[in-house]
Amino acid sequence: MKVTLGVTRLLADPAKYLGSARPRLGIVANYNAVDERAEPIIKRLAANPDIHLAALFSAEHGLWGCEQAGVKMSGTVDRHTGATVHSLYGETTKPTPEMLSDIDVIVFDANDVGSRYWTYLSTMAKVIEAAAEAGITVVITDRPNPLGGLAVEGNILDLEHRSFVGYLPIPIRYSMTFGELALMHARESGLDVDLRIVETEGWRRQALFPDTGLFWTATPNMPDFDTAMLYPGTCLFEGTNCSEGRGTTKPFKLIGAPWLDALALAEALNAVGMNWVRFRPAHFRPAFSKHAHCECGGLEMLAAVRAQCPDMFAWNASFIDHLAGGPGLREHFDAGRPAEELLNLWASEAKAEAFALKRERYTIYE
Repeated sequence: MKVTLGVTRLLADPAKYLGSARPRLGIVANYNAVDERAEPIIKRLAANPDIHLAALFSAEHGLWGCEQAGVKMSGTVDRHTGATVHSLYGETTKPTPEMLSDIDVIVFDANDVGSRYWTYLSTMAKVIEAAAEAGITVVITDRPNPLGGLAVEGNILDLEHRSFVGYLPIPIRYSMTFGELALMHARESGLDVDLRIVETEGWRRQALFPDTGLFWTATPNMPDFDTAMLYPGTCLFEGTNCSEGRGTTKPFKLIGAPWLDALALAEALNAVGMNWVRFRPAHFRPAFSKHAHCECGGLEMLAAVRAQCPDMFAWNASFIDHLAGGPGLREHFDAGRPAEELLNLWASEAKAEAFALKRERYTIYE
């Protein structure tokens, strides 16, 4: 499969997509967003003579994608381009009118991981909202969804529990690209905005990230594609007192706590007989984050962990409800009901059917 990214197509003909000669451009991206040859797209856009770089905007993890999750940042200056960098993960998460005052077009290009919790999705939505208010053009240079474009999994977020780790009313695994989601958000929210999607060429919905031939560029806790595949489920442990593996070399692959019996947990999970999945008992010692410097035993899977040590396991009630898009998951397990019942409930919800119909209206790729 030969994939040509949206940003590469934009660079081949900037006037076609940006709408004028040398517009004052704001770029929402970091240096981890690279092209097919692993060149940072900020570098390529800034070097193009048909583009005037007016400002950069950084999301979570900062301009270089190296900051840990949740670290708030202030504005700075990019030493490579000389451009002002406005932080969208600090005092504000939405571009202010002052930030946009000298910008004609704002380009958004970010790596997706395919899960609702990913804050770059929230950043994109707020950028579109700010652009609508300011009357400026937004260009989404699209990328493939690394988890593919077919499987839709998890519940639809309840807007009463909207947060920066869940901003749009979509499932946990939505199987849409940022470009498709941008169209959905703008139109379903009734935003009056000049929104342009520069499509990726060559990608098909059945393709997963390894099929694309593109480079995986990691954030601190998303080091590889396998982690992204686990993330829709294991990220939910952030809303508990279990470690989700932050502070180790295998974030979101390791789940545990000092009070968990790794051998017993592995035996219980493997006895379920899930196809294509095996669970290995593991002990690990996080260097930071939850249970830092403590030896943890454990594995994966929320329901099994809670069942093994009900007196030790605890929710971070507000955060788990934000991650899960509502209180349903927490209340279901607190009632001692099986996980299969919850999955069936999510799949049969009227909101799930409504999303499926809505999703069809905005899919770009076959």
